[in-house]
Amino acid sequence: MGEYAALFAWSFLAATVLPLGSEVPLAMIVRNREVVFLPVVIATAGNSLGAFTTYWLGRKAANMADERKVVAPRARRAAELLRRYGQPAVFFSWVPIIGDALVAAAGASAMPLRPFAAWVIAGKALRYAVLAISVQRLG
Repeated sequence: MGEYAALFAWSFLAATVLPLGSEVPLAMIVRNREVVFLPVVIATAGNSLGAFTTYWLGRKAANMADERKVVAPRARRAAELLRRYGQPAVFFSWVPIIGDALVAAAGASAMPLRPFAAWVIAGKALRYAVLAISVQRLG
């Protein structure tokens, strides 16, 4: 059961600005335990909660930036993607580098939490499910 706690923690941290990936721990558990559903649920929960943390940090950073009148170029690009494609853009929160920026921009723009959560959880769950099923079939 400790490996599931580690998967949750690793997935959580991977959804923050830390340069971690949660795919390898998920693949190892799927291969070793020969199960898909529970590891996908745990990784999705951890990674989604990490995204909610980044969303909150983006919201707080936007408040501070408003006070200082400073916006980073990466934040501008992510905000532009959100303006162009709307709430569904955060479905791609799992994509390396740009995903964290999209999530932070969603927080900075005060995207409503329910649609944010729905799109983020859907994207992360689909990614983990595809990965886990692929590992299971190849293993």
